[in-house]
Amino acid sequence: MTILITEGGNYMGVFLLVLAIMFLPSLILLIIGLAIRTKNRKTSKILIILSVVYLLISLGVCGSMML
Repeated sequence: MTILITEGGNYMGVFLLVLAIMFLPSLILLIIGLAIRTKNRKTSKILIILSVVYLLISLGVCGSMML
């Protein structure tokens, strides 16, 4: 067991976790923003802007961690 921990191996789970942290919150905010667009335009616009800002920041931070 300790040999597997020290040698490393398959890091696909970590890679998928980082991708999920990068894209899922932004995608959820975008979907919510588009869903409430007809009822509340100002809140919808704020959520869409927040999703774009979150995506840009997460791509910068998480993208630099993946290198």
